[in-house]
Amino acid sequence: MKKNKKTNNKWIKKRNRIKSSLKIGSLPRLVVYRSNKNIFAQIIDDLKSETIVSVSSIDKSISSDVKKAKSKLEKSVIVGKKIGSLAAEKKISKVIFDRNGYNYHGRIKALADAAREVGMKF
Repeated sequence: MKKNKKTNNKWIKKRNRIKSSLKIGSLPRLVVYRSNKNIFAQIIDDLKSETIVSVSSIDKSISSDVKKAKSKLEKSVIVGKKIGSLAAEKKISKVIFDRNGYNYHGRIKALADAAREVGMKF
């Protein structure tokens, strides 16, 4: 139990350190969070301190597509395409990708590639 707490504290410190360096830019951030079953993505404007667009694999708007997905990787692709299309509706094309301390691999990479396919640039 002690080891898990220590690892979690390291992850939180790493996330906060990265977050503070990314806030410098004037572009909104695409923040990704993943849990064991789901994945969450949101675009945040740090200058106004507000969330512009938010999508997750448990949203009702994409629940039918997510239920058809056979793997967590496919869920990430669906969420990536949805966040890209919602950002395009809000006329956001360029963002800073904040992977929240996760490695750029697997579900995080799949979400990023799907968002790029729709037209986002980061």
